[in-house]
Amino acid sequence: MNSPRPKKSQSSNSKAQQKTSQNELFPIVGIGASAGGLEAFTQLLSHLPINTGMGFVLIQHLSPEQKSILAEILSKTTEMPVTQVQNGMVVEPNHVYVIPPNAMMTIAEGKLNLSPRQKIRGQVMSVDTFFFSLAQERGSKAIGVVLSGGDGDGARGLEAIKAAGGITFAQSETSAQVSSMPNTAVASGQVDFVLTPEAIAQELANLSDHPYIRPSNHATSIEIQPTEENAVSQIFSLLKVATGVDFNLYKQTTLKRRILRRMILYKLERLEDYTSYLQEHPAEVTALYYDVLITVTSFFRDPEAFEALKTKVFPQITKEQNSDIPVRIWVVGCSTGEEAYSIAICLLEYLQNQGIHKPIQLFATDINEIAIEKARLGIYQHNQLIDVSPERLQRFFMPVEGGYQISKPVREVCVFARQNLISDPPFSHLDLITCRNVLIYLSAAIQKKLLPLFHYGLQPNGFLMLGTSETVGEFSSLFTLIDRKYKIYSRKMAVTRLGLDLISSNYSIETFNQLLPTSDRSWNEVEIEKVADRIVLDQYAPVGVIIDGDLEILQFRGQTNPYLQLPLGRPSFNLLRIAREELRIELR
Repeated sequence: MNSPRPKKSQSSNSKAQQKTSQNELFPIVGIGASAGGLEAFTQLLSHLPINTGMGFVLIQHLSPEQKSILAEILSKTTEMPVTQVQNGMVVEPNHVYVIPPNAMMTIAEGKLNLSPRQKIRGQVMSVDTFFFSLAQERGSKAIGVVLSGGDGDGARGLEAIKAAGGITFAQSETSAQVSSMPNTAVASGQVDFVLTPEAIAQELANLSDHPYIRPSNHATSIEIQPTEENAVSQIFSLLKVATGVDFNLYKQTTLKRRILRRMILYKLERLEDYTSYLQEHPAEVTALYYDVLITVTSFFRDPEAFEALKTKVFPQITKEQNSDIPVRIWVVGCSTGEEAYSIAICLLEYLQNQGIHKPIQLFATDINEIAIEKARLGIYQHNQLIDVSPERLQRFFMPVEGGYQISKPVREVCVFARQNLISDPPFSHLDLITCRNVLIYLSAAIQKKLLPLFHYGLQPNGFLMLGTSETVGEFSSLFTLIDRKYKIYSRKMAVTRLGLDLISSNYSIETFNQLLPTSDRSWNEVEIEKVADRIVLDQYAPVGVIIDGDLEILQFRGQTNPYLQLPLGRPSFNLLRIAREELRIELR
């Protein structure tokens, strides 16, 4: 530990507002705790150097009725100034800030903002609230720490910090007085370091001297230089060989930030060294792959967007008089399923309220197979259901150990499948496609290829919904804007025939059959419902069969042997009788 220096008094607001670029770039560490937090805070601060260049913001669940003396207590454990936050206070490096009682806190433009304490279904999620704002405010300069506590607050916020490129910590179970908060965070799979408070302090000190963390005017730029592009190309090649995904087609800025984030975990400062590490440790290639795919999702994200669907989209796609024709929806980039289930729940509610009886087919896809497996299971912890109303929780969820599971009627209308959006063909005959916050991760060239595919997959009167920061760009000839705020578009008739263009994955169907787990194969049969564009089918479509209403196979497409146990005899068979046993449940 560095030798102490005299305490500095809190700078005045006028001085703090004159921030230099260094202060704008310095890291901010959010530290959340509840029961047992005082001990954990004390242990961490007492072992933390006072000149890390970081700002530290402590969020603890405090009694709203009692005055807090937490700042006074903690000021005895560190030579850094410790201050209870006042609204609008500017965060400075090498200072500690403590949340006051009866308040929620966020950060924006370097200032800490206070608002009245709020309960969400009996819980005060003050740590998550601050972490979400910290991730947005500081991005890769955000660091989140969850210490001792008795609920799940902080876990979702850590996911947001990691997705933004920041670093995440949780206190080890054996060192925490109450382990529910850190254990919930660790169970999310988004925690980089699980350590004691003393070890967290030491790791923070190590991070403070890494070029990924320290202010750029104290070190060379952390951006990848042109001379390092060869190393980046090697990393992308390793990823493609291991996963079949070509990350050259993704936005490079985000990818490079995720690569640099992994480097800090192993205390590597040169891309060449990290490339060598990847070559020697195949498990790190997989870890980097899933780090790149991190996305933040939640139930009923942007609630007003779902109300827009109910008022502007659902009335149009359910007005077909034939009650046997299903409503078909494709949720692109579904992650762990919250978005898909939210849309299914909203549509089920709408149909019931309108007295409409129509089947639903909701296809939800993502390239992340681990996320898809979680989505299929449909089990979520309590802290993941904060945005679900008590009425919906009772109607559409079932209590299970450790949380809730989506009810069977909702799960039955949702088909989850792994899909590479860039190289796999789209679904067809769709009434609605939602692709929220997916395009922002893809290059402009790929976006130009995907939007015509979405147009192709939609019914003549179908709708497309994008993220609030996404648009159809130059394809206004294909889509009409219906809702400007929530980026809802209706499909136009194309004046000329579209040139559909899928990026070849460079893998044969046989190779994919060997690489993909059996559970990922069942969607191929569900997907092919009509004879689509001949070129797309011949060159890019996965194998499948065409069936009639009695599930009798009318035609085979591609090498179906891995999926079907074909007897000798006539060329048409019942799909459920000849499908491999592990596929039959999904097919039903």
